[in-house]
Amino acid sequence: MTDVTELLSHIDGAWTGGAAGELIDTNPAHPDQVVATGALADAAQLDRAVQAARAAARGWARQPMHARAAVLTRAADIVDAAAEEWGAELTREEGKTLAEGIGEVRRAAQILRYYGGAADREAGTVYSSPRSGEQILVTRKPIGVVGVITPFNFPIAIPAWKIAPALVYGNTVVFKPASAVPLLALRLTQALVDAGLPQGVLNLVFAGGSVGGALAEHPGVDAVTFTGSTGVGRGIAAAAAARGVPVQAEMGGKNAAVVLADADLDLAVEQVMLGAFRSSGQKCTATSRLVLDDAIADEFLAELTVRVKGLEVGDPMLASVAMGPVVSESACKYITQRAQDAVAAGATVVATAEERQSGSDNGYFVTPTVLQLPSTDAELWSEELFGPVLSVVRAQGVEQAFAVANAGEYGLSAAVFTSDLGRALAAVDDIDVGVLHVNSESAGADPHVPFGGAKRSGYGPKEQGEAAREFFTHTTTVYLRGGRA
Repeated sequence: MTDVTELLSHIDGAWTGGAAGELIDTNPAHPDQVVATGALADAAQLDRAVQAARAAARGWARQPMHARAAVLTRAADIVDAAAEEWGAELTREEGKTLAEGIGEVRRAAQILRYYGGAADREAGTVYSSPRSGEQILVTRKPIGVVGVITPFNFPIAIPAWKIAPALVYGNTVVFKPASAVPLLALRLTQALVDAGLPQGVLNLVFAGGSVGGALAEHPGVDAVTFTGSTGVGRGIAAAAAARGVPVQAEMGGKNAAVVLADADLDLAVEQVMLGAFRSSGQKCTATSRLVLDDAIADEFLAELTVRVKGLEVGDPMLASVAMGPVVSESACKYITQRAQDAVAAGATVVATAEERQSGSDNGYFVTPTVLQLPSTDAELWSEELFGPVLSVVRAQGVEQAFAVANAGEYGLSAAVFTSDLGRALAAVDDIDVGVLHVNSESAGADPHVPFGGAKRSGYGPKEQGEAAREFFTHTTTVYLRGGRA
């Protein structure tokens, strides 16, 4: 039996137990297995965390950027060294396969290392002045205390891509992770503290939804960065806007893969499978919609059916398993029920996974399912399930395929499969998303390029890469002139 880890918040440089209700972190593949336990923080502890971040803000901002960056680089080494151990913990508390869990921990290290290099990149700009003896400088300053609210599906990578730029650009942080995945939040915080982060600069608060929501409303918080559901994101944006503070929110996605008649079908099938079913479909960029040119639809679906039937579902710690559970019992019931509702409303079951690892009956497992919808008017075409259910519609030609992919309020990610460069370029112009993949799966993002959605999928500046600086800093335009000669 694996040891149960004690969960402690980290407030003002001290590890401390919560003063509110009990927090129990369980394994979604085996719900009777407890991974970690602790107690939730209350409103007073949240307030203490914000006050600690405010007290530390000036000293941290005044450190040389290279000193701040060095903390991130040391933390990256700590995370890398622990990747296999922490990856296994991630798999046990969140449910993605062990290979994905280890890969996510290594990605967190990569993100920390990328922002650890920020001190060696351009830090401001110089403009010519129309006046003799003067230059105009545009410098950047930290925005202050940042509230970081993260989801369950990437319990270390998403916190890393928010916290790392916040810190390197001189901000202090109050970090509220999803209560379903507290252990990896603890590990990331431990790595940064062990790397030499000063007292109060990063405060980890395990809290329930009501206390977490208070973070956006707290008068001591200068900005909020959030990833999660559209409904919660809009509430946080409204609360922050009421106080006049900036918000960065990455919200829902209903991402389409468009397979045109000239596509490499073997490649397209492979990539659609990865996009739809890795991480049990619990990625904001997961492929949940499939648009097939009618000319190749039957051939494509025949091959897709073979692949889906061969997926092994079960304990994600086993090497043979391709897909683990979803994160919770409520998610499992909701996804399964909505798929059944779609069939009752006229959807056709194209394929389901038949392989099931023995001993996987008690976990929160959802059968990977492909459904062909009667039209884009079906609720499942626009509703985000956040699970391994792929909805399919057919289209007549390129123009209709792109229009179908654009339907709905979300615009996070899409994939287009084609061998025609002109059609690929047309997709860049016509498909309104924040991330577009050509001949690769809709999921995936690199730390050195902007990430975020169009339409209702995103609010505020983009994340990652140099784009993160636009949120975590503000500019000061300096008119620099010497004294009289």
